[in-house]
Amino acid sequence: MLRAMSKTFEEKLREYARVLVGTGVGLKAGGKLLINAPIDAVPLVREMVAEAYRTGALDVRVDWRDDQLERLRYTEGSREAALFIPEWVMEQAERMVDDGYARIGIRGDDPNLLAGVDGQLIAERTKRGAELSRKVSAAISGHTVDWTLGAMSTPAWARSVYPDLPEAEGVARLWEDIFTVSRINEADPAAAWQAHTDRLARLSAYLNEQQFDAVHFRSAEGTDLTVGLADGHIWDGGAMTGPTGTRTVPNMPTDEVFTAPHRDRVDGVAVASKPLSVHGTLVSGIRMRFEGGRAVEATAETGQDTLQQLLATDEGAARLGEVALVPASAPVAQTGSLFNMTLFDENAASHIAMGRCYSTNVQGGSDEQALTAAGGNRSLIHVDWMIGSPTTDVDGLTRDGNRIPLMRQGEWVVDAAN
Repeated sequence: MLRAMSKTFEEKLREYARVLVGTGVGLKAGGKLLINAPIDAVPLVREMVAEAYRTGALDVRVDWRDDQLERLRYTEGSREAALFIPEWVMEQAERMVDDGYARIGIRGDDPNLLAGVDGQLIAERTKRGAELSRKVSAAISGHTVDWTLGAMSTPAWARSVYPDLPEAEGVARLWEDIFTVSRINEADPAAAWQAHTDRLARLSAYLNEQQFDAVHFRSAEGTDLTVGLADGHIWDGGAMTGPTGTRTVPNMPTDEVFTAPHRDRVDGVAVASKPLSVHGTLVSGIRMRFEGGRAVEATAETGQDTLQQLLATDEGAARLGEVALVPASAPVAQTGSLFNMTLFDENAASHIAMGRCYSTNVQGGSDEQALTAAGGNRSLIHVDWMIGSPTTDVDGLTRDGNRIPLMRQGEWVVDAAN
């Protein structure tokens, strides 16, 4: 792919906004859009709003957030305040789903935002929020609403990624990372995304033709995990067709192809290759042992309490809802940085997710009974953590016992990858 001539920061920001609106959610004339973003994202949000209206949007709404206000709820408020979520907030979100608003979420969170806050209290509020937002979560996971996630460089996030750089330099470098992995530095970003998602579609098609019984991971870090796949599972990745019939890209960046595990057929050991930021706390050094689909042992070098609280959310939280394959040479990995943000780090390494599966990853999965019968997992949570590395080998296991190489040393070895 040809690289563009040097672009100014303002030009890159404008093109990023265009890609998020046009390629990310595929907004069309007459469409409606909701943007959720941190207050630091004002310049990017203004560009997205302008692009949406130029496209012919009927309405654009912005839901601003200041993450420090969330911390103050815990540190200065009462227990009742920490757990209070007005039902009308969720009712409004449901109305917007019903009314067909596409959704763009912009991430730039401080991975250590809630460090030192009572983890049990965070877990209780998170669970209550998940219970109240079931309808919206189902719409997002079932792709009955067009959505995408992007990112912006904030001082707090940049300090986490580049702690040795002066703040301004860290913010600038992180912006350049975002532009690189989002293909904004290409001569034609939209065309680059088309070619990339076409390649992911070929990989998904190959895996769907095989209908493997399971995939097996082995790495030098200690992972030795067999993930049985749901009956009638569907591999997906890259672009999807949303409810409007529009081609969308739910995550930017994205380099994964993923599907639904069978909730009762996961066995072995998984060792994290990267830390996980969850509930504003970094959890590192995760090691889990699975038997019959359930995590029966789970330890972490840091954030152990947070990990245990996560797995105790509900019955399905200690089982898998996703398995994803990502090459070790993906653009996010090539930056050489650890981003401490799942949106980025999950696209640098193969990963698994605790909790809820995506209904679109199982044939007939929009029917809850059919999804459960196929082995799909149900939960209030869906939390990805990374187990892939440049030492990871992945095999597809057939029902008659054959082993088909899919990845060696973290890279695709099947023809469909070309």
